[in-house]
Amino acid sequence: MNPRKLVVVVLSAILPLLLCPPVIAQQPASPLDLQSQAPDATSGTQQTAGTSSSKKPPPPVWHFELAPYLWFAGAHGTVGALGRNVSVHASPGDLLSHFDIGLMGAAEARYGRFVLNGDLMWIRISDSQALPFPSLGAVSADARLGQLVWTSKGGYRVVDREKFKADANVGVRFWHEGQKLNLNPSTLGLNFDGSLNWADFILGGRILLPMGEKTVIDLGGDVGGWGASADLDYQFAVLLGYKLTPKWKLLAGYRYLFIDYRPTNLSVINTVTSGALVGVAYKFK
Repeated sequence: MNPRKLVVVVLSAILPLLLCPPVIAQQPASPLDLQSQAPDATSGTQQTAGTSSSKKPPPPVWHFELAPYLWFAGAHGTVGALGRNVSVHASPGDLLSHFDIGLMGAAEARYGRFVLNGDLMWIRISDSQALPFPSLGAVSADARLGQLVWTSKGGYRVVDREKFKADANVGVRFWHEGQKLNLNPSTLGLNFDGSLNWADFILGGRILLPMGEKTVIDLGGDVGGWGASADLDYQFAVLLGYKLTPKWKLLAGYRYLFIDYRPTNLSVINTVTSGALVGVAYKFK
């Protein structure tokens, strides 16, 4: 065959294929292929939800703290009963020398920004003295004084920053003052046993100033009375806390407590109790 004719034949066979390529029938995609190609709506939703939830703050949980302490306080002021008033001045050493028993401690529960706290101080002191009454023979006086002060407050953390925290709170302070005097011999008939009980509505606040990872300054106080029960009832305290471990903290500072209670014209308790305070705090959670 002539080469020119052979080229024409080949070109006539190839050109239709080049100009009109054959259509290859596509098989329908299987359901498995469609699932693999389609975006996973569920996983996308979960990822979105996970991303949005990670931005939200964690839900609040309960935190509990217990702080037993010792208050090395002195007292001064005026006390009176049955129309007779006497001045009182006792140093911390005087009170410790006549100290019989006592219990002091504070507790706090916190849930998010809501705070509940309580403070208990109970002490009992006593003294015995011989009295110079030669005509009556040997006469002695035994005196016992007891005091219980319970403060319970609820509050809200109005400022919660890393370097500054502030609480506002409201509550009640309950007082019990008991006195017992026995003159020996008892035939003299001059024994006395009485007590006073009252409660004051109080308003207060607290400021926490973290000074680092382990140290915090704690400032707190409250005021009440306003003539509803006591004429005036207030206290303030300045404490320095040092974290020994994640759960234990050492406390040291100063506390001042004032009360002016005059239930009748024949009774008065107008005293200041103040002094150094040391203690520890344990965080349960």
